[in-house]
Amino acid sequence: MRQQLFVVGDIHGEYDMLVKLLEQWDKKTQTLLFVGDLADRGLNSKACIELVYRLVAAGDAICLTGNHEQLFLQFLEQPDTFYGNYLINGGASTISSLLPDLRQSTAQPTEIAEKIKDQYPDLIAFISSMPLYFEWHHYLFVHAGVDLSLPDWKETPTKDFYWIREPFHRGINQTGKVIVFGHTPTPGLHNADYNYDIWESDNKIGIDGGAVFGGILHGLVFDQNTLVAHYGVQKKNDVPECITYIEGT
Repeated sequence: MRQQLFVVGDIHGEYDMLVKLLEQWDKKTQTLLFVGDLADRGLNSKACIELVYRLVAAGDAICLTGNHEQLFLQFLEQPDTFYGNYLINGGASTISSLLPDLRQSTAQPTEIAEKIKDQYPDLIAFISSMPLYFEWHHYLFVHAGVDLSLPDWKETPTKDFYWIREPFHRGINQTGKVIVFGHTPTPGLHNADYNYDIWESDNKIGIDGGAVFGGILHGLVFDQNTLVAHYGVQKKNDVPECITYIEGT
């Protein structure tokens, strides 16, 4: 581990925003940490997955699993059962990105899943191996949250690490950790439709700025004690522009 963590919110196929945000990353002093949901909804899911895969393989990054990684794996495992659900959750864009020559309107779910498994075994293995959470000093990084009603948050049911919402947001954080999470776009946490800023409450920090919905892709830099830098990328006339909230030193 390097001295700092550069933590990236939910990307959802917004490759150009990701590349713009990573201009702020200092490879020498910062390990990247992605909180999951690399793909679905946005147009360049394949490029996002491949870039993060390379960064993790090189030892430059850690990537947690999100609910969209789990939806993808679920579809591949049982395509006839979960194809419709995957499409509802933005999976059509990921399929198009991975299989650009495929006619989804006529292809059968099993055919689609088999083509993806045949062409992308390394990416599937990578997605399958993503951890549920990452602890670092007094921080806990997770995609969705943990069950704060349990005496030990590590006993959280597996699915809750990448799916939980209101019980975690409203729960009292007695873990002794600052919990940094994505999953729920921050306008929902702020109860304000267009407030894409990070959300902070009770030693919880929500960083899913709704990038794929016209919002902000957040990048927060932590050292072992505190937040030391905060960047964001938002599109203006379809061009990603960087926002500096806290300038790193």
